[in-house]
Amino acid sequence: MKSFLITGDRSGSGKTSITLALSSILSDDFTVQTFKVAMDYIDPSYLTAVTGRPCRNLDSFVMTPDQIRDSYTNGCIGAEVAVIEGVRGLFEGSEALSDTGSTASVAKMLGQNVILVIDARSITRSAAAIVMGFLAYDPDVRIKGVILNQIISEKHLNKAKTAIEAATGIPVIGAIPRRDEMKLTMRHLGLIPFLEGKKDDEFLKRVDTVKEIVSRNIDIDALLGLAGESPAPVGIPETFVPAKEKDVKIGVAVDEAFNFYYNDVFDILGAKGAEIVTFSPVHDSLPEADGYILGGGYPEMFAGELEANDRVREAVLEVSKNGTPIYAECGGLIYLTGELVLKSGWDDLDENKNYSMCGVFDGKTVMPSKRVIGYVKGVSDSRSPLGEAVFSGHEFHHTDVRLPKDTHYSYRLSRGSGIIGGFDGAVTNRTQGSYTHLHPLASAGMIGNFVGNCRKKE
Repeated sequence: MKSFLITGDRSGSGKTSITLALSSILSDDFTVQTFKVAMDYIDPSYLTAVTGRPCRNLDSFVMTPDQIRDSYTNGCIGAEVAVIEGVRGLFEGSEALSDTGSTASVAKMLGQNVILVIDARSITRSAAAIVMGFLAYDPDVRIKGVILNQIISEKHLNKAKTAIEAATGIPVIGAIPRRDEMKLTMRHLGLIPFLEGKKDDEFLKRVDTVKEIVSRNIDIDALLGLAGESPAPVGIPETFVPAKEKDVKIGVAVDEAFNFYYNDVFDILGAKGAEIVTFSPVHDSLPEADGYILGGGYPEMFAGELEANDRVREAVLEVSKNGTPIYAECGGLIYLTGELVLKSGWDDLDENKNYSMCGVFDGKTVMPSKRVIGYVKGVSDSRSPLGEAVFSGHEFHHTDVRLPKDTHYSYRLSRGSGIIGGFDGAVTNRTQGSYTHLHPLASAGMIGNFVGNCRKKE
């Protein structure tokens, strides 16, 4: 099996569009498994779509080296090529003096050969200095090739390429021209998720255009020649082995409003004995189940449709009152509040818009609010349907959930903001809603506790 990791010299280097295109190009001839470094939902939605295999997330802040290797091994079963997309610049992580949470840490843990994407806008010889600096900063990271982005002419390319190869010996295997068509569609939390965007023909044309531009400007044979080689995995890591009996049914919300899931969660739930039933809070009715998971997403973009589907909102409120376990993250938390307020000026609104949500929590969500992004650490208490545990995770939101003062919060954070003042994981009955996103492999014990609680009838 061949494998390589695509990283950038900084955020905005163009690695996301390039990795997307390369994964799609390679999928025309190979079975490709993709991975994304960091707690990111949106890039993986694209990589999943173009390869037909669920992209997996690898994050060294929340995951141990063994967990990273297990997720990688499990994902690679049956694959011929593994492609890993990095996050931000190669060395950006959670701390100034360690590489925890960085692309570099994952590259070293998995022994990956690295392709460095450089934003070469307005530089030529300086690109060689960048490559030299990256090589010297951590020699244990195996940088094997360079792709130049934002190239405006043959002269620009030749000067930068000659300088890099003469100074470092690292080959330049591609040069992407500066074209507006290389930019994917953005919104307030990043790219538009593929599940939502694919309904728009212009969106799909843009993805195809990115693929076409990259295919003409990167030497695929040279790329594969620089890739690492390893035996294809055959055994499923113990954590992912499916349970012999599926004795509990869990409904998982999946649609254009709720699609922020780390794909390992579906394997972990299966390993814990859960049968998964997906449903859409936008389009469907609530299926019968022993518990429910409402993931993150963009409920603010579909507030009208979610309000209109009152049969699901009323059913969610009813099962929560009856003590059925519900676990909601971020967008799911918003959906569980009583009201979603979209403020005047946001998304070109000329006045405030108020939408009724489920009302499980007696409070409201206001959009927009301060943008919050970062890692979290904390502990959960016994009232959480996920049980008592120490956890690490991530929060990423642009809203403010306002709940009554007597709300019980099962998460006490030592790092991160949460819903209010370092408290997160609001609980009522056996329902929990949090801004914190958990990685399912890093928090497999908490997922197991939730499945176990779904088995118990109050």
